[in-house]
Amino acid sequence: MNKVLLVTGGSRGIGAATALLAAQNGWSVAVNYTVNSLAADEVVRQIRAAGGQAMSVQADVADEAQVLRMFEHIDAKLGRLSGLVNNAGVVDVYARVAEMSVARLKRMFDINVIGSLVCAREAVRRMSTRYGGEGGSIVNVSSAAARLGSPGQYVDYASAKGAIDAFTLGLAKEVAAEGVRVNAVRPGLIDTDIHASGGLPDRVKDLQHLVPMQRGGTADEVAQSIVWLLSDAASYTTMSLIDVSGGR
Repeated sequence: MNKVLLVTGGSRGIGAATALLAAQNGWSVAVNYTVNSLAADEVVRQIRAAGGQAMSVQADVADEAQVLRMFEHIDAKLGRLSGLVNNAGVVDVYARVAEMSVARLKRMFDINVIGSLVCAREAVRRMSTRYGGEGGSIVNVSSAAARLGSPGQYVDYASAKGAIDAFTLGLAKEVAAEGVRVNAVRPGLIDTDIHASGGLPDRVKDLQHLVPMQRGGTADEVAQSIVWLLSDAASYTTMSLIDVSGGR
């Protein structure tokens, strides 16, 4: 069976590492991006250069119409979806809750939570045996912040990831008898450029002393867990939240 995977936010960081590793493991990969087409195209180029099959596909996951067009495009170009990695997400500049605007909160939840739910909805409609599918796997990218709370920095981000954890547990139970497995990974301090987008480019270096392993992690290390959860090697694993956080 052709294994078709969508990685949202697949043009950089954990998403790009996941797309590349999944392709090495036989997946045909749709690399989603919002605005940086060049970065997405470079991931696709690397996959194709190694003999894999991939395409880039633009969509802002916070926009339902764009999500629907993205899934239709994947249907037409790669075939029926059998894997989804809900990786697209944002942070904002560090702030206390007392300083957060409603606009900031809506952006955070529209992208990090509602976008993930809508993408999962479309994936289930293609994977579930209830809808004529042949099964599949969804991996949500949560965060250790869901456990830690991120006080004084990103309480809104941590709250959004807490919602992703609850969503993972509920959806996993809902579709378990329909051939669809749903799990999440919760990365800790991972060395990607998401920290710079939140105004803290040295965040991993500054906080790595708090990690029992005394270092930040890499996008590739997170990708290993994601691709395992997608695979048949994890065939009896659903409703799991896997921490990739160096013990923190």
